[in-house]
Amino acid sequence: MLINIFNVISAVFILFGLFFIVVGTIGLLRLPDFYSRMHATGKCDTLGVGLTLIGLIIYNGLNFISIKLLFLVILIFIVNPVATHAIARAAYKVGLQAWRKQ
Repeated sequence: MLINIFNVISAVFILFGLFFIVVGTIGLLRLPDFYSRMHATGKCDTLGVGLTLIGLIIYNGLNFISIKLLFLVILIFIVNPVATHAIARAAYKVGLQAWRKQ
């Protein structure tokens, strides 16, 4: 049975993406306040979904679907940080206080 190098590379990207998604979910559950949770999920979900989609692009090869997935990766890398920043800024303007150790 021949193992294709592209399948191995795509599996590595997908597994790293899954790792970052799981770490972001753990951060969402374990961190104490809204801002820390936003930071963990914003960073990890952006990288996790991006790596997963890049793995799918490598697995799929060069075709029209890969180009669509590439545009989706670019869109996610632009929109996710902007949306996270906008939500955190709105929470700050409303007066949501950050967690402090007492």
